[in-house]
Amino acid sequence: MKNLSIMIKPASSLCNLRCKYCFYEDVSAKRETPCCGMMTEETVKHMMENIAADLMPGDGVHFVFQGGEPTLAGIPFFERFVDSGKDAMSGIRISYALQTNGILLDDDWCRFLKEHRFLVGISLDILPEYHNAARVDCENRETYRKVLEKIRLLERYGVDYNILCTLTNAIARHPKQVWNWLVKVQISYVQFTPCLGESDAETESPYALTPERFASFYKQLFSYWYADYQKGQYRSVKFFDDAVNLLMYGRPTSCGMNGTCQPQLVIEADGSAYPCDFYCLDEYRMGHITEQGPLELLRSTAVQSFLNRPHPSPKLCETCRYAVFCGGNCKRMQKEICCKADDTYCGYRDFLEECGKALLEIADRHRKR
Repeated sequence: MKNLSIMIKPASSLCNLRCKYCFYEDVSAKRETPCCGMMTEETVKHMMENIAADLMPGDGVHFVFQGGEPTLAGIPFFERFVDSGKDAMSGIRISYALQTNGILLDDDWCRFLKEHRFLVGISLDILPEYHNAARVDCENRETYRKVLEKIRLLERYGVDYNILCTLTNAIARHPKQVWNWLVKVQISYVQFTPCLGESDAETESPYALTPERFASFYKQLFSYWYADYQKGQYRSVKFFDDAVNLLMYGRPTSCGMNGTCQPQLVIEADGSAYPCDFYCLDEYRMGHITEQGPLELLRSTAVQSFLNRPHPSPKLCETCRYAVFCGGNCKRMQKEICCKADDTYCGYRDFLEECGKALLEIADRHRKR
């Protein structure tokens, strides 16, 4: 039984915000065609046909919509997308997720998302002063209050959602305030995404996370999370969940968490396919989903080129007792989470030294159930 996960960028790199740390603006600007416009009905039709040809009844496909800002494609696009999937993939299990800044969500959007059981990841940087400093609209206006209003709207309609917080160097200074907010607002699911520096910049972004901040943030956050866990009060922090799952089953539930790239299917608005959201670059274009099926794309030479791209391994990994578990982590996030090639300090190792024993105990406890 096959299960595919496919990321769709229906509005390419178009966005209604001007976030000062946007990684996809950095990525798309390096392509010959930075923006591919809006995905057409014809592209959707051929994509669905080629996906369906690789699947059989009982198989599953999970579509994740991302951007840019995917809601710019409009509700009619998503309605046609869902209908096209039903028409092309009879007997195949289809599920949906949407990652959005939330600005365009309204009652019609919420009714649609609820009806089709979308899981919504909504971007909010939790602490208002840092969110408003980085996540501004096209007229440089603050957006924190508006996003909070959209979260409450999702709740009123019973739409499943989680919070996506970009963990900048500044926010990582305040784990206690972050945790207190999660508890106060009763957020059950949160994912912190490390803020990355530009891939080839000569100077570091002031927003980019550092290994030191990564470790200090997660060590303190873990102390609050673990105290509640011991009381039977569980709150999902994806990084902790992923670490426990990797300890339990030996399989990563987050790409790159064990140092190994797992090629993805990222489909740009024109149908071009890429192996990783961080590497939607011309040199790694796998082909075109309107001309090839997903399984053929995943076997392309571009995927092998992506997997074999040169990357220096940190010297610390050679003697690190966590090397089998970590593997140097995601290569694109390595210098923000772990360390660079010649560093003498690793943020991930620091975190595991302090919290690894408790994580292992949790994994053992759940494995025995």
